Amino acid sequence: MTEASLPTTDPAAGLPKTYDPAGTESRWQQAWESSGAFHPDPKAPGEPFSVVIPPPNVTGSLHMGHAFNTALIDTIVRFQRLQGKNVLCLPGTDHASIAVQTILEKQLKAEGKRKEDLGREAFLEKAWAWKAESGGTIVGQLRRLGYSVDWQRERFTLDAGCSAAVIEAFNRLHEQGLIYRGEYLVNWCPASGSAVSDLEVEMKEVDGHLWYFRYPLSAGAAADGRTHLEVATTRPETLLGDTAVAVNPKDPRYADLVGQTLTLPLVGREIPIVADDHVDAEFGTGCVKVTPAHDPNDFAIGQRHQLPLITVMAKDGSMNEAAGRFQGLDRFEARKAVVAAMEEGGFLVKVEPYRHSVPFSDRGKVPVEPLLSTQWFVTTEPLAARCREALENADPRFVPERWSKVYRDWLTDIRDWCISRQLWWGHRIPAWFVVSETGGVITDSTPYVVARDEAEARAKAEAQFSGGTHQHPVVLEQDSDALDTWFSSGLWPFSTLGWPDADAADLARWYPTSVLVTGFDIIFFWVARMTMMAGAFTGRMPFQDVYIHGLVRDENNRKMSKSAGNGIDPLLLIERYGADALRFALVREVAGAGQDIRLDYDRKSDTSATVEASRNFANKLWNATRFALMNLGGETPASLGEPDPEALQLADRWILSRLARVNRETAERYGSYALGEAAKGLYEFAWNEVCDWTIELLKRRLQDPAQQRTARQVLAKVLQELLVMLHPLMPHLSEELWHGLTGEPEGTFLALQPWPTLQEAALNDGLEAQFAELIEAIRVVRNLRAVTGLKPAQPAPVQFVTGRGELAALLQDATADITALTRAESVTVLATAEPGQRCLAGVSGELQVLLPIEGLVDLEALKGRLEKDLAKAEKEMAGLSGRLANPNFASKAPPDVVVECKANLAEAEAQAALARKRLADLG
Repeated sequence: MTEASLPTTDPAAGLPKTYDPAGTESRWQQAWESSGAFHPDPKAPGEPFSVVIPPPNVTGSLHMGHAFNTALIDTIVRFQRLQGKNVLCLPGTDHASIAVQTILEKQLKAEGKRKEDLGREAFLEKAWAWKAESGGTIVGQLRRLGYSVDWQRERFTLDAGCSAAVIEAFNRLHEQGLIYRGEYLVNWCPASGSAVSDLEVEMKEVDGHLWYFRYPLSAGAAADGRTHLEVATTRPETLLGDTAVAVNPKDPRYADLVGQTLTLPLVGREIPIVADDHVDAEFGTGCVKVTPAHDPNDFAIGQRHQLPLITVMAKDGSMNEAAGRFQGLDRFEARKAVVAAMEEGGFLVKVEPYRHSVPFSDRGKVPVEPLLSTQWFVTTEPLAARCREALENADPRFVPERWSKVYRDWLTDIRDWCISRQLWWGHRIPAWFVVSETGGVITDSTPYVVARDEAEARAKAEAQFSGGTHQHPVVLEQDSDALDTWFSSGLWPFSTLGWPDADAADLARWYPTSVLVTGFDIIFFWVARMTMMAGAFTGRMPFQDVYIHGLVRDENNRKMSKSAGNGIDPLLLIERYGADALRFALVREVAGAGQDIRLDYDRKSDTSATVEASRNFANKLWNATRFALMNLGGETPASLGEPDPEALQLADRWILSRLARVNRETAERYGSYALGEAAKGLYEFAWNEVCDWTIELLKRRLQDPAQQRTARQVLAKVLQELLVMLHPLMPHLSEELWHGLTGEPEGTFLALQPWPTLQEAALNDGLEAQFAELIEAIRVVRNLRAVTGLKPAQPAPVQFVTGRGELAALLQDATADITALTRAESVTVLATAEPGQRCLAGVSGELQVLLPIEGLVDLEALKGRLEKDLAKAEKEMAGLSGRLANPNFASKAPPDVVVECKANLAEAEAQAALARKRLADLG
């Protein structure tokens, strides 16, 4: 159905002639929120269903990943509301320690200041002011997508409730002996001046060098006359901290040297040759320099062989006093200087170009340095063990299941978690150093107490240090570090619901949550953190299901990233096409759970054919609903009531069977996270079966007083139920159209209606199969008319030839519909074709379709057109056959190009055969 098919008079009051996404969407977003439509009562009836959304960084702005995640989550929760469940979808944001502090320090730097110039309190005041002014950008943008969350329950990881949960969690883990403080090798970001976790490190491929150096053997020549060993390294500046050279114990080249010593060039330190299984005998020379204080693998070797740890770098990335004459140089300047000194001393053997992976700080955007540092750690193995045990019972259940192995593997090979960050913005670590025990300063040996507040800390410290020989007053100083942001977000599924208050109504009603929807890239960052924390503090996994989705890739199928500059701004597409169109396009592209999707995009015009197609779909639904309003006589689905089964015609029974089947299939798909399949199925049903067939079939009957009421009932019922089923995917459009169709007041929402009752009795497999044959037969007739060049309004006789009695009866029963949809002058059903006719013929399965055309068209002109079509097809066949016969093309062309060429040839051959057949039919 097209806009042109609508009458010029417009009794469809309430629905404008054209769909305005911007106005429609903003109106319903405001209506839902102001009415508290999505603010559930924990005491309300209905099975609980809950989702806490992945909290975007407070520094963020909407990107396509957010839009995709939002579309998926909102589709799920809106469906569950329609199922009658008591649904809570809880929003919030993360305080993003490093990101916010980086923004503020850049602002201060522009003013010629440092955060230390302000002091901690003034700096935090500035941070909160920034948050109040700029931190809500992402929230406003999420609202534009129509997120059906409870904004009244919106949380922030630094709000009072979440902060209390963080302090309680830290204290409980410390009391259980699972939090400790110690000196270990950590990833250090010189740019942000903080430790970062393994998960905050991004590996980047860089072009570097591999330097080969000679390390002299201390005891003189080996038995075979060797005087030195050769080592290869990508970081020459760290050799100043070498404490050994390691070889593989099975490497026969060096077996006789294990236990001997070398003299470290430039330093003169004697270092041992050790044997360790970690060494890859195939890499470089098979000899590896060991710098335990500057490399995690070397740190492990050092622990196994009791090697000393020598730190030669300061936390700002410069060389320290242990670096000797290189002290004060930046690490990269020191690299050049060390290489020059090694060359001057005769220790440089060669230099090779070397492309390798280098760890970069995700926030600081500089290479991280493994450095020894005193930090706070969580012992993770006991927490991970509880998660592994739960996973044996599919708790949580991963969709798709394959991601459970990734999750399990990470929990199996897990390191202790460094949770302290040298930042001010964040949750300050609830530990107080008793500095009165170490002369008023904090040292690595200063005792500390962990407490829930300073008063409790003082009481603990005075009980421990004020009596006995300790006569001086206790002086406390709180640790200046903040906690890793992932510590607080690890508590998100239950801290947001009221934990640690075990009596909190929301916690009792909606925990554990029902599903976590997230990308595979944060299974380690976040999913595992939440399950470990939840197991420790609630004894249960925090969600029943984990639905893992893929990435949105750009028009060239590349991963979107800031560095690549290939992001697609969802706000531009929302402005152009509407939020519903973007949401529907993204979900419809999902080919299977966990799969990446590709979004086409024209960067010159900021357009997307995929999203435009969804906008066209919205227009189609809009026009269909307006057509209904113009033809329902002012009645609604409720006033019309259910159609009388005895009054139903063939097409009615078919569409009601299809409606019931789509109802069942869509509910199953929504409920099993097959969201892409749900979107595709509804699109095909709405566009093809409802708009293109049912409405066209009903048009004649809507004008017939004898059949009008049944036709109206069927049309109203189908459209109303379709809008409910589409609502999770296109909430604003469906809400608007449903109100127009039902006449319900604005305070009554489609979003809170029940899912349509499945009418099992309407299901009819045989009828659906038969009607599919009828539709195909009508398509063949229309194609034949197009070939002949008949004008749309020009009637022509149609003949169907079939030996199947069942099919013949169906065609006879549908004569009126066939006549209306094909402009048939007459419809004849035959068992065998009548001889001597000049006809164009088409075939659909076992059915032959004949269009007698003698006297209706200029046969010679038609023959001429068919001969041109044949010549064109044969020319194309010759060209394609020649390409495929060329050995160079077949062997050198990309496989997809060859496949496409073969497909085009097959299509050309089919077109040629069809043209020949039609010419033969014409005689």
